[in-house]
Amino acid sequence: MSGAGKTQTINCLEDLGYYCIDNLPPSLLIKFTELSIQAETRLEKVAMVTDVRGGEFFHDLFRSLKELEEHKISYEILFLEASDEVLVSRFKESRRRHPLAQGGVLLDSIRTERKMLEELRGRANIIIDTSSLTPRELNEKLISYFSESKTGDFSINIVSFGYKAGIPVDSDIVMDVRFLPNPFYDPVMRTMTGEDKEVIDFVMRSPISKSFTRRYLNLLKFLIPYYIAEGKTNLAISIGCTGGQHRSVVLADYIAQQLRKYGYNIVVRHRDVARYKKQQ
Repeated sequence: MSGAGKTQTINCLEDLGYYCIDNLPPSLLIKFTELSIQAETRLEKVAMVTDVRGGEFFHDLFRSLKELEEHKISYEILFLEASDEVLVSRFKESRRRHPLAQGGVLLDSIRTERKMLEELRGRANIIIDTSSLTPRELNEKLISYFSESKTGDFSINIVSFGYKAGIPVDSDIVMDVRFLPNPFYDPVMRTMTGEDKEVIDFVMRSPISKSFTRRYLNLLKFLIPYYIAEGKTNLAISIGCTGGQHRSVVLADYIAQQLRKYGYNIVVRHRDVARYKKQQ
């Protein structure tokens, strides 16, 4: 139904790794599917939006779905709807024109559309009534239906950095670890980085480091599921020390190693380490 949450649904499905097409004429569905299969990079997950904006093309939908079945291509139909009252309210708030409006009453256009979509609704695998759903709640429903795992395509980027060069601008969570023992003051380790075993051992054997990492990991394990439920697909965790050479590097690698045990997709980057390696 127009106004039932199509745009948000497209955005959510794109975040879950779907190739989304809005308002493709149904007659082109089988042709696009064939191209997707034959492409060098095969598209495994495609979501196509179809609605009454397609006009006379919309009536080709059932024939196209039958062709998919004949080609043994699996598909699901997700039908979005909302009550008449809610749809009227949404159109008035957005001041957008209903696709069936011809200068008539908005409520009549909504009821006409509902009648036109009756058969499609009857064939739907999943029906979501968005009347009382917040955007977050709709995202949660979509993730529960279409995510391939409990974390979906959620990924965590962990960046070590030095405050001398500034905090990464895309950070979601910033942790300052300048309170940990600093290897810089040891002449042997001064030119090393947090990727060297001597530095790792020095930082991690400190009781302060052990106590901190335990507490910080518990905090992240608590927070991450809520970020996923909120519909977030990427979390940027930045860990900083003075120069981004020793402590932050050790902690970033350690946190990443521990979070991977819970099945999360982790990418680690040491932003400022390369500068110190050039100086060696």
